[in-house]
Amino acid sequence: MRVLLQAGCRVRVLVRPQSDERAICGLELQRVIGDLRDLDSLRRAVRGCDHVYHVAASYKYWTRDSSEIYATNVEGTRNILAAALEACVQRLVYTSSVATLGLPEDGSPGNESTPSSLADMVSDYKRSKFMAEEVVREYVSRGLPAVIVNPSTPVGPRDVKPTPTGRIILDFIHGRMPAFVDTGLNIVDVEDVALGHWLAAQKGEIGRRYILGNCNLTLVEILQLLSAISGLPAPKIRLPHSLAMLYALADTGLAYISPGHIPRATPDTVRLSKKHMYFDSSRAIRELGFPQNDVRQALKKAVDWFQTQSGR
Repeated sequence: MRVLLQAGCRVRVLVRPQSDERAICGLELQRVIGDLRDLDSLRRAVRGCDHVYHVAASYKYWTRDSSEIYATNVEGTRNILAAALEACVQRLVYTSSVATLGLPEDGSPGNESTPSSLADMVSDYKRSKFMAEEVVREYVSRGLPAVIVNPSTPVGPRDVKPTPTGRIILDFIHGRMPAFVDTGLNIVDVEDVALGHWLAAQKGEIGRRYILGNCNLTLVEILQLLSAISGLPAPKIRLPHSLAMLYALADTGLAYISPGHIPRATPDTVRLSKKHMYFDSSRAIRELGFPQNDVRQALKKAVDWFQTQSGR
């Protein structure tokens, strides 16, 4: 939203009655109360808009009721696309995820064309995002001018929930990460991702995917960067995936019997960690002019923000 406001756009946002608005506090926005599962509220929200950015999702790897994830991520996407098509918007940008993409067997970075299928998706979150992309392509075939962006692992300030990505950083600075598993992620500055959405609306080819990522790093390398930034020690114990799975099963079991407890690891996240989630953003760089700012600065901004929020 800050990118759009800086570009001189008038911005309307859809918020639920119970939405946490700390991340947009103080911004000059028009707010419309609604819900992705309420088609009429979406019609009101998009009426008169030139561009629609569908960034909302249920981003979680554990919930007591997985139907909520599909209702939000799949049917909610179908609703917003239907409303946008009715409103004849000029462009819709759908925020997907690299979670929907395939990974080459040789361990090289995946790209927008690496094959994947619903059967390859581990977790309800990944399956829901894969299914939502198929809904987007369905609506493109019906005439909706939509572009898909696939962010990798965004880091930076204002992660108020936090997201699973932000929780890694938050757990690190609070000393709640005694060990790590062998995995890898593609890290990108969340502010670059925001700009990438704007660039996709301006330059993206209808129906095309664009990976919004930057630097492929092992988890060890990420933790070492966080240590250098914060001055805190990085964990030294490498946990075998088999032990990580036992911990995840126990932590998830505790969540089912303890209201309010959110597991720090689940069987799905352990299965996902067995692969290095490395991706190639060349298409977005080449076709959109997507920036590649230093991810160390993105991590520093995230650490500074979380420490400020916790009073450190």
